[in-house]
This record gives sequence, C-alpha cells and structure tokens, in this order.
Amino acid sequence: MSHSFPIGIFDSGVGGLSVFGHIRDLLPHENLMYVADRNYIPYGNKSDRFIQERSRFIANFLIEQKAKALVIACNTATAASVQLLREELSIPIVGMEPAVKPATLHSNNGKIGILATEGTLDSGKFKILLERHANGAELFIKPCHGWVEWIEEGRGDDAGTLNLIRDTLDPILTKEIDTLVLGCTHYPFLRESIQQVVGDEINIIDTGLAVASQLRRRLEEESLLNESSTPGEERFWCTGPLGEMRQLLDRLWGSNARVELMPD
Repeated sequence: MSHSFPIGIFDSGVGGLSVFGHIRDLLPHENLMYVADRNYIPYGNKSDRFIQERSRFIANFLIEQKAKALVIACNTATAASVQLLREELSIPIVGMEPAVKPATLHSNNGKIGILATEGTLDSGKFKILLERHANGAELFIKPCHGWVEWIEEGRGDDAGTLNLIRDTLDPILTKEIDTLVLGCTHYPFLRESIQQVVGDEINIIDTGLAVASQLRRRLEEESLLNESSTPGEERFWCTGPLGEMRQLLDRLWGSNARVELMPD
C-alpha cells in the first residue's frame, strides 16, 4: 500500500469536519477524503443494523478510492459499527467516543456533564465506557435534541442558537459541573456559543485532537505516514443535495472546497 494513498473520514453529515480539521492540522501532508451521508442524517435515531449497513457501504466506497485508513468521525456510527468494520477490513480504523476519561482527569470537583445524541447515549459501548472510566465522578448526561439538525441547516450563527443551547443545558448547569464533554462531532461547531452559555469557569472537552493523535499513531505503527513534504489534497463527497453541502462546506471549512455526489 502506498504512503501517498489517502485517509478516508466519514460522518452522517458535516459534524465530522470538526475531526477532519484536527487531522489536517496534525497531518498536513496527508491526502484526506470526507463523506457526509446527509441523505440519512441523523444516525442517532436509526437502528444499529441500518447504521452498520451505511458504514459498510461508505467504508467500501472509500476503500475503492484507495483509502489506507478510515476514521469514523461519528460517535453513533462508531458505537454501532467500529467492531464490525475492524473484523471485515484490514486497514487501520479509528473511531470516536465521548471523552469521559480525559474529563475525569481535568475535573476538579468530579461533576461532569456529557452531551451526546440519543444513539450514542443508548449504545452498549457508551455504557461500557462509563463503567470503565467514570472513576467515581458524578456524570450528568444530557441528549441534545435538535442540535445536529440545527448545524446541518447552517443555523449555527442564528440568533436562536443561544436559546437552543440554554434550554438544553439549564438542567445540568444547576449541578455545579466544572467540565462539559461534547460527545458528538457536530457540537464543536457550537463551541463558542456553548462557552458563552456555560461561562468561562466550565472546561469544555471534545475528542477531535485525541482521534487525530490516535490516527497518527496507527499510521506510524503500520509505516503508512505520507513522506511527502507538500500539502495534502482534499476531496469531499456527500449523499443528498450538492447545493446544501457546498454551502455548509463554505461556512465550516472553506470556499475552495469542492464536493462530489457519492453513489447511494
């Protein structure tokens, strides 16, 4: 397998771009591919079987494009599919999980809020994560209804964003938390607004940088790091309307990004 082959990254929508950005910063010479499966967003209300079918379909598409590694840039898809894909595919696969362990290490008072989609919170993988890494902390778990759709509609800068966030977070802010985990890759796109609502005294943690670091370690282990000194190229695909995806890419990534329609 060539070192110059690209890394494949996918999510149900544009949330995984928050992880994509960390990967680009940490691995500037790697060629990157991104798939947004927007015809089926959100994954959080879909069955595990359906998510596994979509994950397998997208993974195989990316492998056809010569992906040398895969990043499942979605907590829900990781919970449903990462074990299956690792059993079926021979390339390195890196998934997501809410940053419970880092949160317990950063918290001073042991009171931690965790934000995620229902699909992530209901998964067996998430329950195991809590059992392994809670370390006696008090965890206040909150599903964020409508947040993914809000971001996918390009409304992250709307006047109503603070109200949406405040309505969700008010119940756990009464618990005196000092750390807040963003357990969905979409949520970092609301980070500034979230910080405005919760205040500077609450530490906000997401897992994008940790995932990028794990990806680099896996590429090093497999001797797959790109040895080129030139900036890596980027390709984007989506299911669903191209026009909507182009607008979101312009807003969240950059106006030079080109997106193609992925066969569905």
